Amino acid sequence: MTSTPIVFVTDDDASVRKSLQRLLDAAQYETELFESASEFLSRPAHPGPSCVIVDVRMPELNGIDFQKALIDQGREEQLVFITGHGDIPMCAEVMKAGAVDFLPKPFKPKQLLESVERALTRSVEQHHRASEKNHARSLLQRLTPREYQVMELVATGLLNKQVGAELGMAEKTVKTHRAHVMQKLGITSVAELMVVLQKAGVTPPVRTGTKV
Repeated sequence: MTSTPIVFVTDDDASVRKSLQRLLDAAQYETELFESASEFLSRPAHPGPSCVIVDVRMPELNGIDFQKALIDQGREEQLVFITGHGDIPMCAEVMKAGAVDFLPKPFKPKQLLESVERALTRSVEQHHRASEKNHARSLLQRLTPREYQVMELVATGLLNKQVGAELGMAEKTVKTHRAHVMQKLGITSVAELMVVLQKAGVTPPVRTGTKV
């Protein structure tokens, strides 16, 4: 993954695009310009942190529909809306959907740059969480089906003897599987196991009863 942050400007007004590019260039941001939301959506998603400055009112696909399209595609670019025709309900709608900011025109350059910085910070954090999730899931994929079963039961707090009773295996065998789980995941405790599962987005099964 490239770590280079990019600020995308999506606005149908060429003069606005050029003005924003000058401002962002002066602040030493890497930028790309688009004259429509559709043009931006045709670009492959940037693998690193990104922020999209987008005008609310554009022909064909407006800013709000653009935000919905990104969400529908599972993309997580951080959006900063700018508009000369905004209102409170519109602001509430885009912010509720995850926008970083909603700036009515005219806005001060400092306001926009602060919004961009917040957006990129959020994007960096999102990419970090995604990286941790992918790593945790790759660790879990190393487990055999049996080891995964043992891992799930251990995560619910069961003792080796109880896990054996649940799976119909000797306690000694459970210990062996459990040791393999810990080794493959690079952990030494149930607490660390729970951290791995949390990062992977895996919820241990809920126990309704325990065989002893």
